[in-house]
Amino acid sequence: MAPTNKISFQGDYGANSDMACRDMFPNMEPLPCPTFEDAFVALETGEVDLAMIPIENTLAGRVADIHYLLPLSRLHIVGEYFMPIRFQLMVLPGVKLDEIRTVHSHIHALGQCRKIIRSHGWKAVVAGDTAGAAKLVSEKGDRTMAALAPRLAASLYGLDILAENVEDSENNVTRFVVLSRDEDDQKRTAADEQFITTFVFNVRNLPAALYKAMGGFATNGVNMTKLESYQIGGKFTATQFYADIEGHPDDAPVRRALEELRFFSEKVRILGVYKAHAMRGKL
Repeated sequence: MAPTNKISFQGDYGANSDMACRDMFPNMEPLPCPTFEDAFVALETGEVDLAMIPIENTLAGRVADIHYLLPLSRLHIVGEYFMPIRFQLMVLPGVKLDEIRTVHSHIHALGQCRKIIRSHGWKAVVAGDTAGAAKLVSEKGDRTMAALAPRLAASLYGLDILAENVEDSENNVTRFVVLSRDEDDQKRTAADEQFITTFVFNVRNLPAALYKAMGGFATNGVNMTKLESYQIGGKFTATQFYADIEGHPDDAPVRRALEELRFFSEKVRILGVYKAHAMRGKL
């Protein structure tokens, strides 16, 4: 497929994912998509070269759907990006605080800004994404509506910012993963380079299979930073695990741990091996 120099994201222009695209890949053109699945499809069909997908937030936890969509796709994680999240309360030009009755935003944004919503008694209304909420306020022209969105959205949709950085906690960071159709076979070029290896696996139907599968990481001193489980195929007995570990498969401890994991698993699939972002470990 011919390069497009485009990167897809879920949401409208001005969303946090759009800002992450512009921050990490300033020379690429962001392509907004209505849903995460649309962002995946745009990459799979060659409409874009990369996709920027939020996978977890320090306050709201994991982003729904991503852990399901990613293993089902044939895409690869080739990078990660940590972005501090700041929400601005924005309204139509000239609107005052006491005119607001409803606040619109993505469900995660509403959850991350509970204090200001509760203190004013506003009704929280879920929108598809943060920038989409700002766009809606602009298009509706209703002075009782406000949006919680990134600063970029206010300038894009001609809104006033009434209150800045209204999130409940300063430690509000979203981790994004960068997806590609092609596996990026990143090699270690220096001993102190920090790599992350992401994989999914299904353990064998044996007593203590998960305990045994995880034992190799403990005995080899490999740090596992994420382990999540979820049902697949609509069955409570069919469980898939999603994991992040620190290290590269070429590292002897990681190689040995993965060998032990495969012995006790029905299936192991590496989703990506990529360099850790500079903010990792500092949160």
